Amino acid sequence: MLIFPVIILSIAGLLSSCDSKVVFEKNISLPDNHWEEGNIVHLETSIEDTATPHNIYINVRNAGGYQFRNLFVFFTTTTPKGEMERDTIELILADERGKWLGEGLGDIWDNRILFKKNFHFPQAGIYKFDLQQAMRVPILPQIMDAGVRIEKAN
Repeated sequence: MLIFPVIILSIAGLLSSCDSKVVFEKNISLPDNHWEEGNIVHLETSIEDTATPHNIYINVRNAGGYQFRNLFVFFTTTTPKGEMERDTIELILADERGKWLGEGLGDIWDNRILFKKNFHFPQAGIYKFDLQQAMRVPILPQIMDAGVRIEKAN
């Protein structure tokens, strides 16, 4: 009887150790699987390590019925000192033939797209990240989640 809990704890330990590079990851579900242009995804996290380089990813989950092969987003970063930087980024979700990229299960596709590689955070403290769809379409159906992942670079 004691073997079953030990096996479960061992598997949980292995799974958590596989992703030990992750500093922060959060995805926000979008209401009714629609991303409205005024619906800004707000995320924040505390970053204390300014010496280690980090990779910053944008996460997007879409359904197979999404009407475009790309997704433009505005990505705004606010530092602990209140300095803001806004980038416009094109995320490629499907190839030229319409084949969805990322990892899929059924009709749902998860994309983790590298935004900044080997980035050094300039100061320790609370960072705020805002994601806003920038497709010039007021409502984007079939976009289910959007988020950010930060991990230590190799």
